[in-house]
Amino acid sequence: MNNQQESFEEKFQNLNNTADMTSQFDPRDIQNNKVMAILAYFGILVLIPIFAAKESKFARFHANQGLILFIAGIAYSIVYNIIVTILLSISWRLYWVSYILSLVWLFFLVLAIIGIINAAQGKAKELPLVGSFKILKV
Repeated sequence: MNNQQESFEEKFQNLNNTADMTSQFDPRDIQNNKVMAILAYFGILVLIPIFAAKESKFARFHANQGLILFIAGIAYSIVYNIIVTILLSISWRLYWVSYILSLVWLFFLVLAIIGIINAAQGKAKELPLVGSFKILKV
């Protein structure tokens, strides 16, 4: 069991091995706005830190990542529905493909969990793949 836990922790660390910008943020800002940063990864709740914590650079950092994740999720949902509609119009027997395509949601879930863990630990680390994109000014 301990080996499996270490293996999971190593995998998580490798996946979460992205740019760490925590040192650029005020420790008081981090401590005071952890909850706002965590809210950024719960879909539409990203709007709360965007509007309620405008002055917090830490919350805005995580709100930016949460917003990108939210927009990517909506875009994927639209593309997924179009593809499934096309496949089902060809044949109902292709429905199994939609199950395979729906597994991409696990990727979005993993990224959200990584973001929540980073925010709860007071870290400002970019999410894998999507963290380098900037929409909000920090």
